[in-house]
Amino acid sequence: MTLPPSQDFTHHSADRRLELLEAWLQSHAARYSLDLGTLAPASSDASFRRYFRLAGKAAQGESAGTLIAVDAPPPEKCREFVQVAHLLGDAGVHVPRVLETDFDAGFMLVTDLGTESYLGALTAAQNDNDPRRARTLMRDAIDALIRWQLTSREDVLPPFDEAFLRREMELMPEWFIGRHLGREVDDNTRGLLDRTFALLIASARAQPQAFMLRDFMPRNLMVCAAPNAASEASPKANPGVLDFQDAVYGPITYDVASLLRDAFLSWDEEFELDCFVYYWERAKKAGLPVDPDFGEFYRQIEWMGLQRHIKVLGLFCRINYRDSKPHYMKDLPRFIGYARKVAERYAPLRPFAKLLDDLEGRSNEVGYTF
Repeated sequence: MTLPPSQDFTHHSADRRLELLEAWLQSHAARYSLDLGTLAPASSDASFRRYFRLAGKAAQGESAGTLIAVDAPPPEKCREFVQVAHLLGDAGVHVPRVLETDFDAGFMLVTDLGTESYLGALTAAQNDNDPRRARTLMRDAIDALIRWQLTSREDVLPPFDEAFLRREMELMPEWFIGRHLGREVDDNTRGLLDRTFALLIASARAQPQAFMLRDFMPRNLMVCAAPNAASEASPKANPGVLDFQDAVYGPITYDVASLLRDAFLSWDEEFELDCFVYYWERAKKAGLPVDPDFGEFYRQIEWMGLQRHIKVLGLFCRINYRDSKPHYMKDLPRFIGYARKVAERYAPLRPFAKLLDDLEGRSNEVGYTF
């Protein structure tokens, strides 16, 4: 597929953008004591955004440190990043502070939340068999999520509505079934998908709606040192939150589902349940409109997670085949496992579990009672 000119990100255009970014940073070098000689890649993601770390300081009199330069070629969402950063900051969530922007060019200079990701810390906790450390980090993340959701109001962020939900799930038949597996989506498959999608959309739309980050997962959370300020208004250190420009207004269970059922890290059911119960109890106490029955709340989480997993199956294939980023493909089995586990558990979704088995050639190995 040919990308729009602004996203035809060849090596040549990437080099040219780096030259433009360096020139833009030079115009701010004196104010932030930037040392462009230290500019080095910090990370990249599934989009066309790139991040660079360089020596500098956010304020006069501050000790030397590092800042992050963001290269986000239009139509990447710089304006939305700044808007949501302010909303999160007002909610007491720890996010990068935006220092400079050029929306037309797609450049930003922001403060640096460091190099220790939740993904790395939680993986280490799993490897060290340290559930206490993992639980502490997750509870900090859940507390931050609740603070964010408590500031929710309509008509501020785009709605995660029926069309949005359906558009995301349609990535699966197009890119996973059609492109990756090379299978035709026949009438029977189309009908089964339509019925499954309708169930998941109805469940999502029936939930209370709240501010929703969409990518609230360990890869986008940072382990941060406690801020020096003693003010009660200062955000709690953990987690530092990144990659929030796609925030919307949608189902209240979405972010807690994405936190625990992640692309890069899986948990046993006991740990998951501990975290989900912690969120549910804290959310109720804070006044969020979660379902008062935990059984129904858990079903909502599972069905919401399935909607996301269906999307991701298609999204990772699109990133591979369209954008030439193959490293996400190794996580497809994790999402198929998530999706199958949920679909097998609920009778209305079992036909979808059977479809997954058929797509993987497992139909003769597994039987279901309907």
